[in-house]
Amino acid sequence: MPTTDRAAGRRGLDALLRRSPLQPVFRAHAARRLAVLAYHGIDDPAAFRAQMERLARTARPVGVDEVARAAEHRRPLPDRSVLVTFDDGDRTVLTEALPVLARLGVPAAAYVITDLVGGDQPYWWTEAAHLVAHGGRADALPGLDPSAAVRRLKALPDAERRSALAELRATATRQAPRQRQLSRDDLHALADAGLAIGNHTASHPCLDRCDDADIDAQLLAAHDKLTRWMGCPPTSFAYPNGNYDPRADRVLRTLGYRTGFLFDHRHAELAPAHRLRISRLRVNSHTGRDRFDTILSGLHPAVHRLRGGR
Repeated sequence: MPTTDRAAGRRGLDALLRRSPLQPVFRAHAARRLAVLAYHGIDDPAAFRAQMERLARTARPVGVDEVARAAEHRRPLPDRSVLVTFDDGDRTVLTEALPVLARLGVPAAAYVITDLVGGDQPYWWTEAAHLVAHGGRADALPGLDPSAAVRRLKALPDAERRSALAELRATATRQAPRQRQLSRDDLHALADAGLAIGNHTASHPCLDRCDDADIDAQLLAAHDKLTRWMGCPPTSFAYPNGNYDPRADRVLRTLGYRTGFLFDHRHAELAPAHRLRISRLRVNSHTGRDRFDTILSGLHPAVHRLRGGR
């Protein structure tokens, strides 16, 4: 099916779900749950602004420290609480999201990949897709298209993922374009405006594909850098790709982390029972109004799971 037809089909399903008689039922239930929205970059600033304006009108935006206190003291947050988060540290969080959040008084948290801060290295999954599209080959990725290659890389043991990336770089006809990343000064600008700066590992491997030593190194290196740069230790963490691992959980507890976030497209409890495994809902700045409504209500996540989505 052509891409335009698939997009039209998704929009039609989104509109149908939003008008479903189940939507008010799910919405009433979701009012007693915590919605943690997981964004990445902001590629549609106008749509993002509309999403945040809607939250400011109809929800109760909370900060990550409020979520931590609710989890630690088992005291539920108010109904319709929502936390806005951003993974990976894309510069558009600073240039596009921050002005909107500041104007509306919406708290947020940004989780950064510390090896990228201050440089121009692209995200490894973006680089891999580009390299495959330009003839890159690796033994672990036989005949895969760019999207399938990235999915395969995420499923490999991390040492094999790094080896496959090296093969792609050596065989591609064109290297990936550079990507300006947030600087240390940018992190301070975000923090000064009220955004919590959290740990997203040093280089964004899938932690459940790492050995013990690599998990320790990824968490500790990022933790130490953020502590030096920001003047205080980070206390919030987001799992790369949402891949929870109990070995990482133990390290985070030792380091004093108060919250840890998944990427599982579910609502969380108003007083999360497992503070280092808090569910989040997947959204983008270009998520349409119909889908945004059904994500907030929990209907879209329920249908997503019924259809076999992870």
